[in-house]
This record gives sequence, structure tokens and C-alpha cells, in this order.
Amino acid sequence: MKDKITITINKKTLEKIDKIIDGVNVPNRSIAIEEIVKEHFEPVKSKIAFILAGGSGTRLRPFTYEIPKPMMPVNGRPILEHIIEQLKKADFLDIIISVGYLGSKIHEYFGDGSKFGVRIRYSDTSLLDTGGAIKKSQNLFHDDFIVVNGDNLFDFNLNKIYEFHRKNKPLATIALVSQDDVSQFGVVEMEGNKIVRFIEKPKTKQVSHLVNAGVYVLNPAFLSFLPQGESNISKIFEQVVDEKVIDGFIYSGKWLPCDNMNLYEKAIKNWP
Repeated sequence: MKDKITITINKKTLEKIDKIIDGVNVPNRSIAIEEIVKEHFEPVKSKIAFILAGGSGTRLRPFTYEIPKPMMPVNGRPILEHIIEQLKKADFLDIIISVGYLGSKIHEYFGDGSKFGVRIRYSDTSLLDTGGAIKKSQNLFHDDFIVVNGDNLFDFNLNKIYEFHRKNKPLATIALVSQDDVSQFGVVEMEGNKIVRFIEKPKTKQVSHLVNAGVYVLNPAFLSFLPQGESNISKIFEQVVDEKVIDGFIYSGKWLPCDNMNLYEKAIKNWP
């Protein structure tokens, strides 16, 4: 039910209101004013992304003695900038970057994110590892949020995994990609949408060629599985897999991890 009111507005403000009218979604001044008032009292919440960017990058030394791993350049831009670009395309505009080793260089480059069209906050998570980093920021997560490793290049439409997660309502959804050679990765086995087993860097021939792509959507309730202090998110996934709370979402796009010299060289040659 709506109440009819009469208001007086100065000419300059009215001119701004008229610019909102498009004849379709906002057909008149009344609807335009209603939309403005609604936006003020019921602002749309930005989807939150959490980027894990605190690692020391020992497998990329000597480069990472001076450059944090997520800032390693590919096509003239840091890996992290490519990731933020993908997040922005999917309207993940509220970004928290977990920093540790040489984190000040990440902060100096990206600042508050305004130059890149996003909002960026930072969380110093030295010595907490990936799970501990996420746990430290748990008070910032009030809805499903996406977590991205800061050393992978990908062209995934991140909205697809987010929408899949929202529809199926697991506590966690892991992005998966198929790889011919899985000897350097952890593989997963699935039953339907559920992940039922993790196998870390298999030494024998495997039926599954699906590997963890380092992109996750988490419900805040999943964080109850994370202890306070240091923990590794991949290990936590392995520990709770029998609870049947983790779904897998298979991507077919380009995915190039950059966490050692061979993979980094491959990424430079094959991106985009």
C-alpha cells in the first residue's frame, strides 16, 4: 500500500531527477523520486570478494625477494590487477585483500581501489595462512562471499559460480577446472554436485582430472569450521568433506596458475 504525498523541490534538484527518467524502468518523476528514496534507506549491498595475497612466493625467487607474488607482471600488469578486473566485471566491487609478505607494495599500488573502480580494504594476515586470513575478517561477512587466490589468472565469469552457490545453498562451493596432468595439483572426486573426496597431488593414474581452481564461494556459516589463528583453507575442505557441505562448480574457461617458475612462464606466454 502506498500513500500519496505532495512535495516541493527546487528547480536544480528537479533537473537532476528528470535525468533519471528513462520512460521504461523509471517512467515518471514520481517513480524516480521513489527510487531515490528507496536507494537511500535500502542501499544495495555490494558483493564482497576476499583475495588471498599474503604468501611469500618462495617458488618464484629471486623475483619475490622484492616483488610480492600477486604483483608479478603479466602483460605489463600485476596478476592481482587482472584478478580485480575479473571481479569488477562480475560486480564484486567491495574487495578485501589479505596481505602479509611485502604487503605495503600491494597497498601502494592499489590504494583504496578508486582508481580501479572498486573499493579495496586490507587485512594484515601475516602467519595466519589462508584459512586464518579468512577467519580474521569473519565479522565483515554477512552474506555469501567469494574468495580468490591471488596468484592465478582466469577468465571465468564469476557470477556463474556465485549464482550456482546461491541456488544450491551449500556452505561452500569450489571452482574446478579439468587438467590433463594433475600430478602438481590436488584433484577432487564428485557425486552429483557434491565433492566427496580430495586427493593431493596424486602419484598414480586417476579417474578424476578436476582440480581446485582457487576460487570459492562461502556462506558465513562455513567459517565455524575454521579455528582461530593459523589454518589452511584447503586442509579445512579436506577435513569437512564427509559433512557433504561442499559443492563443486566446473569451469571451462582459461585458468593459469602462477605459483612457480614453470607455471609463471607458461602464463606469460599464454595470457590472455
